Amino acid sequence: MQSFELYLPVRLVYGSDSVEKLGAAAAPYGRKALVVYGGGSVKRTGLLDRVKKALAAFEIVEFAGIEPNPRVSSVNAAAKTAREEKVDFVVAVGGGSVMDAAKAICAGAKYDGDAWDLVKDSSLIKDALPLFTVLTNAATGSEYDAAGVITNWETNEKQAISSPLLFPKASFCDPAVSTSLPAWHTAAGAADIMSHTFEQYLVKEGNDVSDGFCETILKTVIKNAPICIKDPENVEARAAMMLASSFGCCGLLAIGNTPSPWPCHAIEHEISAWHDITHGVGLAIITPHWMRYSLTPETAPRFARYAVNVWGMDPKEDPMTLANAAIDKTAEFFASIGIPARLSDVGVDDSHFEAMADHIPTCWWPLSGALRPLDREGVLAILRASL
Repeated sequence: MQSFELYLPVRLVYGSDSVEKLGAAAAPYGRKALVVYGGGSVKRTGLLDRVKKALAAFEIVEFAGIEPNPRVSSVNAAAKTAREEKVDFVVAVGGGSVMDAAKAICAGAKYDGDAWDLVKDSSLIKDALPLFTVLTNAATGSEYDAAGVITNWETNEKQAISSPLLFPKASFCDPAVSTSLPAWHTAAGAADIMSHTFEQYLVKEGNDVSDGFCETILKTVIKNAPICIKDPENVEARAAMMLASSFGCCGLLAIGNTPSPWPCHAIEHEISAWHDITHGVGLAIITPHWMRYSLTPETAPRFARYAVNVWGMDPKEDPMTLANAAIDKTAEFFASIGIPARLSDVGVDDSHFEAMADHIPTCWWPLSGALRPLDREGVLAILRASL
């Protein structure tokens, strides 16, 4: 088992009455809130009204219009509003994009400069406003971690911002809120959760505890995502997906494992920085091709464990046979929940592949630490296979 540190200071509040507890949790942090959200869905579903009612004792400033793949321009505008209005804390109402943007807003509000500086160099984050989140989608796990992903459309860069100062103080999760999600977003969220898990599970060495966590998360998504798509009002299935999301990206799944450089995320961030596709969809397309690239006689036992413990395959089979069958099942599952199989299906061509491969080493962990080490040609091979 590898040495590790795990720090999870977020208060998770789950249940049908969770949103109503927001005011009591926020009370020690001040009297004025910046409430940030995306489009109109939080208004249509009544969630924004629930948040406002929970914050009835507070002064509220609203900032709407956070985009999918949130833009640094929106972060800068919201951070400016936070400074001018002298807000005490931020409340993010939405999915991963809103929560990610809110983390950058919290840091940007305490920084005299462009928030993109903080994305490029998170060591510049010396202070941040307190953050609370109200979750709408099971996907990124941003409600339970200290990182976010921000896009700079002017430079075609999509990069992470991270600091222990960006952990939410508390996150409020009512699974029933997610019953209004369209099938596309439910499927993309499922793929995102699975990708977070694969990135921490399919590594050189695991251990029984973290491998067990990962296998449980994967089986939970495989079981419940189709239920959520077929029966969107099934709150129990939504609750299982939301809980899998919360634990997917907090570090728990990786404890004691060989550190991973998250190669699929490195590649997908490049794709969506140029093409603005849905993050989870990009991950689902890339993942089986990354798996096939990574499969060698040396790595086959890791995939074989996945085949046996997640897909229930016969452990007596040859490891390479099991590995190939598990990769096939992964691709088939993504197709079964409505995710396209190829990048060309979502409008991506190969015109920027070279630039993507060149950019990854400037902003990401070394991919030499992946299950099968990845260099520039390896990245290009995966991109081309995914097209």
